[in-house]
Amino acid sequence: MLWLLFSILTAFSESMKDVFSKNNLKNLDEYAVAWALRFFALPFLLPLLLVIEIPPLGRQFWIALLVSGTLNVITTILYMRAIKLSDLSLSVPMVTFTPLFLLLTSPLLVGEFPGIYGLAGIIFIVTGSYTLNIKERSRGYLAPFKALVREKGPKLMLMVAFLWSITSNFDKLGVQDSSPIFWAIAANIYISIFMLPILILKSDQKLNQLTRYIAPLLPVGLFTALTFIFQMTAINMTLVAYVISIKRTSVIMSVFWGYLIFKEKGLKERLFGSFLMIIGVVLITLHS
Repeated sequence: MLWLLFSILTAFSESMKDVFSKNNLKNLDEYAVAWALRFFALPFLLPLLLVIEIPPLGRQFWIALLVSGTLNVITTILYMRAIKLSDLSLSVPMVTFTPLFLLLTSPLLVGEFPGIYGLAGIIFIVTGSYTLNIKERSRGYLAPFKALVREKGPKLMLMVAFLWSITSNFDKLGVQDSSPIFWAIAANIYISIFMLPILILKSDQKLNQLTRYIAPLLPVGLFTALTFIFQMTAINMTLVAYVISIKRTSVIMSVFWGYLIFKEKGLKERLFGSFLMIIGVVLITLHS
């Protein structure tokens, strides 16, 4: 059951990455923190090249890196903007829509229609997202959904979830034509490099100003790197679907951190809504 421990550590690291990111967003804009998330993960990931076997790179590796890396430049910035503009406990649960988007696009792309588990998963995720804003229910049956759409953070995170449903397919190709750890390192190098001109052009902070924030930004990179390391370790011990299902419990952890650290409101409904969404993810995983 060692895989379970590493899967839980994956979820914990993911949630702590969100906490330190949101904390840094008090002083820095989303471009600076997004770049730091990728760049400051490299000092912790690059030494792994000394202990892993460098894999032969398949033909599709570079295509996968180009597509996934480019789209993840966008998702990383959108992710940071989402948690800057809205509560962690309201924005982060939206990432559970990624498997739902994958499920809904399957009939169009490969002619597969979701089975009973997949349909049940959709119901749980949609119901959970409704519950996140259940306090709006007094304004009408659709008010909780309308509130989510009005909130900039959840709306941006839904865009992230949709883009992740695309990049996950290319990530799989990249891993297949290299190795899990090597792919994580290559992807973070690519994203760091291509995010740099965006940082220079769009950020309110100049590169020389960021040196003052190295200490608070390092934990963002550390927990990003730990998420990759723990996840890849767990995947080597059990099925990918099991690891990803447990990783998504980071959503529940982020709701707790939002309440405990950032004093966010609505703990009960957001915790319950996140729990329902996690059940939906597990059911869709079973469908897969």
